[in-house]
Amino acid sequence: MNEEIQTQFKTPFEQDVYQGLTEYPKYLSSKYFYDKKGDKLFQDIMNMPEYYLTDAEFDVLDHHKEEITSLFSSNGKEFNLIELGAGDGKKTKILLKYLSDNNLPFEYLPIDISQNALDQLEDSLRLELPKVQVRTQQGTYFEVLADIAKLNRTRKVILFLGSNIGNLLHPQAISFLTSVQELMHEGDLFFVGFDQKKNPQTILNAYNDQTGITAAFNKNVLARINKELNGNFSLDDFIHWEVYDPETGTAKSYLVSKKDQKVEIKDLSLTVNFREWETIHTEISQKYDDSTVTWLAEKSGLQIETQFTDSKNQYKNYIFKKG
Repeated sequence: MNEEIQTQFKTPFEQDVYQGLTEYPKYLSSKYFYDKKGDKLFQDIMNMPEYYLTDAEFDVLDHHKEEITSLFSSNGKEFNLIELGAGDGKKTKILLKYLSDNNLPFEYLPIDISQNALDQLEDSLRLELPKVQVRTQQGTYFEVLADIAKLNRTRKVILFLGSNIGNLLHPQAISFLTSVQELMHEGDLFFVGFDQKKNPQTILNAYNDQTGITAAFNKNVLARINKELNGNFSLDDFIHWEVYDPETGTAKSYLVSKKDQKVEIKDLSLTVNFREWETIHTEISQKYDDSTVTWLAEKSGLQIETQFTDSKNQYKNYIFKKG
């Protein structure tokens, strides 16, 4: 029966929703938060005063842009600047502007699951930084990693900003970092943002704002199921809930059913039963310290070249090379 159903899936979204909502405990991938509405909600989140991550990484890039781009350009040689999960590119533009203003030869390859985000990024770059050569690529990180290997032997600098690595548990992070490492050549660099462990309340506030923007962002995955798969989720019947474990450094987001209920997803011919207070796990946001990042690098065949931190020591960007 399972095989018969699986052959009917038209998209990865259908398959992932079916698998996640028929497992126990239930889960949905955070990558499906993002569509046109989700992109706007995430931009709103990044502008919230509680969401310190954006300002912290802006601080890192702005104050260290000369040293960072010097490492990227490697004596003025041409390179490909490849960004995984580019989004609106606001932070990356700090580096792009410095590279462009100094006439350093590079091509920018932003990769994102959201075509809407890529279109907006490309349009904004034409207006703001017309000298930057840009070639957008739509897809998930893992879908496009293989494409990186098909590039010519031009030196690669791979960006993974926003502490997006934190969306992966440690075993998944090692697998991801290893996959990138295997596609790197000598001289290539991997520039990754890692949110640091800090006051637990600061972390909870960042993912559970009082205005409800984060709740709406998490619930957008249900709205997408309703819109794209003919579901009938009542978003008001779920609450957004955030927890943080300071020992492991793991923050987790959930959608919690407020009552016993049935949800129909017509395009999947699926009825999903929820008990009162049953959860859907939607996202993890891992936090780090230096020893954890060093351990991840060693397990992945990477070597830390250097690191940069913001003025409050809340956030770090590490540069890795092939070990």
